Amino acid sequence: MDIARHLERHPLFATFTLAALAEVVREGTLVSYEPGDICLGHQEAGEIFGVLLSGRLEAVRNYASPERQHLGHIEAGECFGEMSLLTGTSGGTDVVALTPAQAVVFMQQAVGPLLAQNRESVQFLTRLIKRRLSAPQEEPKAARAKTQRLALGAFMPMRVVALSCRRNDLRYSYFDTTSEQALAWGEVTGIGVVGGAGLHTHGSARGTWQQPVKGLDHEGAVAAAVRALAAPVGGVLGSVSELSAVGHRVVHGGVHFNGPALVDAEMKKEIGRLAALAPLDNEHNLRGIEACEKLLPGVPQVAVFDTAFNLTIPPAAHRYALPQEYADDPDLRRFGFHGISHEGASRAAAAALGAPFESLRIISCHLGMGASLAAIDHGRAVDNTMGFTNLEGLAMSTRCGDLDPGLLLYLLQRDQTPLAEMARRLFTASGLLGLSGISGDVVEIMAAAEGGDARAMLALQVYCQRARKYLAAFVGVLGGVDVVVFTGGVGENAAGARARICQGLDWMGIALDETTNRAAKVRPGEAVAVSLPQSRARVFVVGTNEEHTIAWKTVQALSHKRVTDVIRDKPLPIPIGVSAHHLHLTQPHVEALFGPGHTLTWHADLTQPGQYACKEQVNLIGPKGRIDRVRVLGPVRPESQVEIARTEEFKLGIDAPIRLSGDLQGTPGIVLEGPAGQVKIDHGVICAMRHIHMSPTDAMEFALRDRDVVRIRTSGDRSLVFGDVVVRVHPDFRLDMHIDTDEANAAEVGVGALGYVDSIQARATG
Repeated sequence: MDIARHLERHPLFATFTLAALAEVVREGTLVSYEPGDICLGHQEAGEIFGVLLSGRLEAVRNYASPERQHLGHIEAGECFGEMSLLTGTSGGTDVVALTPAQAVVFMQQAVGPLLAQNRESVQFLTRLIKRRLSAPQEEPKAARAKTQRLALGAFMPMRVVALSCRRNDLRYSYFDTTSEQALAWGEVTGIGVVGGAGLHTHGSARGTWQQPVKGLDHEGAVAAAVRALAAPVGGVLGSVSELSAVGHRVVHGGVHFNGPALVDAEMKKEIGRLAALAPLDNEHNLRGIEACEKLLPGVPQVAVFDTAFNLTIPPAAHRYALPQEYADDPDLRRFGFHGISHEGASRAAAAALGAPFESLRIISCHLGMGASLAAIDHGRAVDNTMGFTNLEGLAMSTRCGDLDPGLLLYLLQRDQTPLAEMARRLFTASGLLGLSGISGDVVEIMAAAEGGDARAMLALQVYCQRARKYLAAFVGVLGGVDVVVFTGGVGENAAGARARICQGLDWMGIALDETTNRAAKVRPGEAVAVSLPQSRARVFVVGTNEEHTIAWKTVQALSHKRVTDVIRDKPLPIPIGVSAHHLHLTQPHVEALFGPGHTLTWHADLTQPGQYACKEQVNLIGPKGRIDRVRVLGPVRPESQVEIARTEEFKLGIDAPIRLSGDLQGTPGIVLEGPAGQVKIDHGVICAMRHIHMSPTDAMEFALRDRDVVRIRTSGDRSLVFGDVVVRVHPDFRLDMHIDTDEANAAEVGVGALGYVDSIQARATG
């Protein structure tokens, strides 16, 4: 079938140039369906967009249950998947074939940027969405699944190598978008060892082999990996030119890199500058990048930073209490590390639990040669045991962890030890190795402890006590915990260490099942629950799978570039509004505060249609102080909510998390005072995340969807970029951005300020 001939007559593509239409055709796949096939499953929302060429489909919600509900028919020439093109969420809707049918199917992330460049296409989809929202409902029919999903969240077929280049070894895994599992993997050891022989281990579905290698530098190690992947016999690539990208683990990204990014000269310069903060890693990470650039010319290189996930840690957790000239330096802060592992393992645990990652309070325990704990609140890292470097925090294999700076000053003065030698001792001769005098390997230390070695016993006690202390502390930071994750070589393999770390925390809701904990064995990326049924927190062991996360992030970076290119081609000004403190009330709370039968009274319209400031005002009373005459906004809501700024938290004496409006689980409460009485809410106080409102038309023109995270560049004398701005899409929204009073004052953003979408930072995961 001539796909181009059918698409050029479709109103969605009618005004495309021949070149643009040819690009659309390249991204599309012709798919045939039989009656009962699912053309778009609810689990694929936000992934698939289709144009029906022939036949008839129907949209069904909850098709497999007695509550299934028919939402409408899709006729030849119409589209499907356009609703989640904006939201990225499912809504439980399946699109099912009623008759034999054919459609051109696209990955949404591939076709979205192409549609965004054509205003007529955007207007067509906007009209279609409005019509679908108002369509009458009919009776449903049953269906069976038929899907066309790509792995790694890819928008097109891709081949990706995930690479971790370290001081003396290199690890690599090859993925393509037919599977979430690595199709080949390997490790090259002995890099840079003078007079030593290295070893290259390579594995795939065909088996595993080992080959000795000599005199290796990092470029030689990369060359050995490339040769194995593209070997004429047993290789997974016909040619290295087939690669879509190489993703590199880079330990330290500083304050500039809050997500994966394509490598360029400026990035390489920054990675090199930060090598002083990650002396065991960044220099060698950079060598891996440069080797790939030389050996794989033209293949995009993507850096995936271990620190990026932790850049959402709030100032109260990342600032050091140093003299002002140091405290105000943005580079002198706690960064936290192991972000690749923490995010990947936590997402795997959330998937095993069947809950959205962004809805949970998670404590992730990465225990390996390096070790750290991360506190994750509704998808955002809020604390990490590591700090300015990866030396802080837990006692590790050869690293000291937490150390009194006074002790370090004393030793430097007493022994006159050169700084380079002291750094070597702290990074490579401390931790379990220093305490035990035997090894930095937990398994070896456990064996020695069981044999009665006193130093080994003490080393194990220090290791587990430090981890237990931080685990309990992070429960307090989060105000409770829903999930505890153990990952890393020790976290997933040492049942005894897990038991020791969780011992005595039953009263905090963390209770291990001894039998399942001892028996737990996991494959890469697999999550196994090891908690008792009555444990309030679910405890999971998750197989280390950092290479998968690196590959997934690499695909994200390529997708983000496509969207960012569209964004920067549309410099549309966005009004920036400063959101002062306010609150939303339920009707029962309105009556409790203002009297029986009272309804909210309009005072002034707000920028968003249907929302208004009310004449009613209330007082906020916290444990420390109060804020009077806080405006109520209407209309009433299902749950009362108070939004304040950071400085007002101090005035009230509470710590409010940064949340989206309506995301209130685990937030602090407060007393509300009105003319008719008081109401004490036990939760509902937040600091609102930066967010931008968009209509469906706005979102499609930017190739964005609901809950994407973007960067906004401001105009004016003091131009700057706000990161972590969440996109909210609704048919009634008008384009504007909201920041709170503190941020506006700090950035000198005043009335009439404008912003511009600069780039996409993260894609909504549904």
